[in-house]
Amino acid sequence: MGLVGVGLSFFSIIAPSYFKKHVLIIIGFYVLALGYFYYIRVYIDDVNSYFQQEKEIKIILTAPFFVLLLTWFYQQWKWLKTVESKKSKAELSLLKSQINPHFFFNTLNNLYGLIIEKSDDAPNVVLKLSEIMRYTIYMGKEDVVSLKDEIEYLKNYIELHKIRYQKRVDIAFSHSPEIDYQIAPLLFIIPLENAFKHGVESLTEDAYIHIDIKTDTDIIYFDIENNFEPQGSRGTAGIGIQNLKQRLKLLYPNKHHMKIEVKDSVYKLELKIEMT
Repeated sequence: MGLVGVGLSFFSIIAPSYFKKHVLIIIGFYVLALGYFYYIRVYIDDVNSYFQQEKEIKIILTAPFFVLLLTWFYQQWKWLKTVESKKSKAELSLLKSQINPHFFFNTLNNLYGLIIEKSDDAPNVVLKLSEIMRYTIYMGKEDVVSLKDEIEYLKNYIELHKIRYQKRVDIAFSHSPEIDYQIAPLLFIIPLENAFKHGVESLTEDAYIHIDIKTDTDIIYFDIENNFEPQGSRGTAGIGIQNLKQRLKLLYPNKHHMKIEVKDSVYKLELKIEMT
């Protein structure tokens, strides 16, 4: 009984709020248990029966302490999981907020130039930009979106860039008929944005971007390849790719694989995401 008392005293120090919450139940239980123990000692004459009952009482007296301890550990585990979940959501929200600032600023500058020149392309730029911004702001905050909507978003992005650039760029975007998969938004835009930023913008001619999205048995494959100026720093992973890696780690732990290959002024990224 003394060990139980020491254990409960120690527990009241390390978890005072939890102990106070259950102290009345604990006191009530031990009052009943001790009353029963007193009854056995006073009214039972059979020595063997007494010692047998005494062993059972000792087990009964120690059981609540261990139940209390295990329950406390379980609640602490649940609390930690909740904290981790909130931390992950906050981190994902921060990572999402870092997407596309370079693109938006460049497009707005380009739009300003088109308006000054009174170009016929200015209305199309405004329309495409508004569609992209609407998707980024409203759909980007969703947990998942339709893969079809994500592909349409990439198409709008590409079309807007075609209007922006005066030079000829070979852009090929192929995608198989998609099953209606649900996927985290704004994953594929980072490699595509990098392909324009580090590839097309650095080359004066023969620039190309080839994109392929396909699905097969609950797996989404995304491949993108582009050439770039050898003097640039295209071989190093920038903030955008680090952002993408971190989001994939949080969203699809152990369910994704990304491979990056840089060879002979060609950058290739392959991404596989399991939907199960």
